[in-house]
Formats: sequence, structure tokens, C-alpha cells
Amino acid sequence: MPSAALLKSRSRVSPYVQIARVDHWFKNSFMLGGLLLAAFYRPEAVTWHATGLLLLALGATCFVASSNYVINELLDGRQDALHPLKGNRPVPAGLIDAKVATIEWLALGLAGLALSTLVNRYVALAAVALWLMGLVYNVPPLRTKEWPYLDVLSESANNAIRLLLGWFAIVPDRFPPLSLTLAYWMAGAFFMGAKRLAEYREIADPAVAAAYRRSFGHYNEERLLISLFFYATASALFTGIFIVRFHVELVLFVPVAAMLFAYYFRLALQPGSPVQTPEALYRDRRFVIYATVSVALFVLLLFIRIPALYDWFNIDLATDRVAPLWTLEPGNR
Repeated sequence: MPSAALLKSRSRVSPYVQIARVDHWFKNSFMLGGLLLAAFYRPEAVTWHATGLLLLALGATCFVASSNYVINELLDGRQDALHPLKGNRPVPAGLIDAKVATIEWLALGLAGLALSTLVNRYVALAAVALWLMGLVYNVPPLRTKEWPYLDVLSESANNAIRLLLGWFAIVPDRFPPLSLTLAYWMAGAFFMGAKRLAEYREIADPAVAAAYRRSFGHYNEERLLISLFFYATASALFTGIFIVRFHVELVLFVPVAAMLFAYYFRLALQPGSPVQTPEALYRDRRFVIYATVSVALFVLLLFIRIPALYDWFNIDLATDRVAPLWTLEPGNR
């Protein structure tokens, strides 16, 4: 049985682990998109050595993300106290020493950036971008989380950066297709916008919502719904460009993806919506099963050829799988 001293020590350390939000590391699975895209574009680059580099990039991303979570929790304590669910977090509960948390923020950020330099320069640059976005989102005077629409767009940009981290760990001399990078960003904006809608509906009082988050002073349900329509449409448009430009087989994935968006939107409209805390979505078994099947189908379609589709859509079946991408290293063509 643990001693009283050990239990006391754990109780002191636990709040600092909580504000690092290790349970949110699952969001770094968005790197998988970059990995799959890299494997599609350059399958010979997926080696055991590359796997090691990818794991380093994943570790770097986790540390940088936790650094951003710490500064988020530290600067949001006063507003979180006004939220029906977030009021029990360690900072508003008075369990955090601001100086210790600041050291934690810096230590996690530096650890993540140091790990990223062990992979390559572009993973390091992407890790720096991810860390800087944490500052842009959380720290005054920018603090974009307080600005309507910018709050969603700046936070969801991290999804596109995660795609870059997964891609550059495997393919360090080319930039990934811009169309899919933008589609990734807009898909992330849809999911983040759905979270905002669920939060706004849960608070159910415009004055309290505006006191909790300044952007809610502008938002209402109609504006949030319109923004979700924009994000979903933009994501579909950029995805369509990628499909036609690179791999028409993925057109078969479109209705599956549309259903996934629709199901997520339905979850956002539920009372006490799990969308407010995406890390708890695993409790919705149907969503998990559907999302898993969707990813499996995407992977299958990404790596197969269906010549008949090119005839149906009047597209030339090119001899090369994809056209050359933007070159980052002058010596590599």
C-alpha cells in the first residue's frame, strides 16, 4: 500500500500531468494522414529507419502539443471557472502554481523541439510552427481564441501542421499536395466549429457564454451553423481537387466521409454532447466503429487502382501515379 508521503507527492504532481493533457495526444493521430500520403507518393521511403524517424516526430509532436495545452490551461483559468464542465480543472480549482506551470510549459516545448531536430529540418520547422500556433491561440495580444472564426481557424490549423509532421518524417524533400493540406485544415475547422456549437448550446445563456469566451459574444447558433456549412464545403472542395488531380479512386470515399461529417454534426446537437470533449468520443461505440471502418476504406482506396473509374469520369489514366510535387531540396528532383 502506498505510503502517505507517496500519496501526497502524487497529489501534488497529478494536477501538472492533467494540464499537459496526455489524454489529448490521440489528436496527433492526424499525423497518420501525412504518413499515408507519403506512403502513397513514395512507398519505397517507408522503411524501418523511416519508422524510427516517424516515432521521433510523434514524440516531438506530443511534447509540443502538451506545452501548448499547459499555456492554454494556465491562461484560461479565470474563464474556465465560468464553464459548467471546465470549472473543476486544476487551474480554476487552485491546484496549480503559475511559476511551476510556466517552467513545465517551457520544458515540454523545448523537449519537443529538440526531438524534432533529430528527424530533419522540415519536421523541426513544422514543430516550431505548431508551438508558435499555441502562442498565437492563447497569448495576448493576439490570443485568437477570443476572436470569432479566427478561434476555429487558428486552432484547426494544427491539424494541417500535424499532416506536415507525418509527411516530412517520411518525405523530407517535397511539400505535400496543397489541396489535401487545405482540406485537412478545413475538416479540422468543421470539427472545432462543431465543438463551439456544442459548447454554446450547453451553456444555454448568451451572457454567460460571452463571459466564458469573448468570441461567444459574436456567435449564436445561426452563425455557428453557417460557419460549419462553410468549413464542410471548403473541405469537400479541396478534397475533390486532390481526388481528381491525384487519385480518382477516392471518389468512392466521398459518401462515407460525408456520412462521418453528418454523424459528428448529429453528436454536436445532442444535449451534453461528447463533441465538447473529443478525447471522450471513444465512449460512443458507433462513432468509433464507423470512423475505424472509414479510415480502413480510405487506406484501401488510396493504394488500389480502378481503371473503369477513369473511363466513367473521362480522366486519362496517367502512367505515373502522381505528378511531381513542389521540391524543397534543390539537389533532389
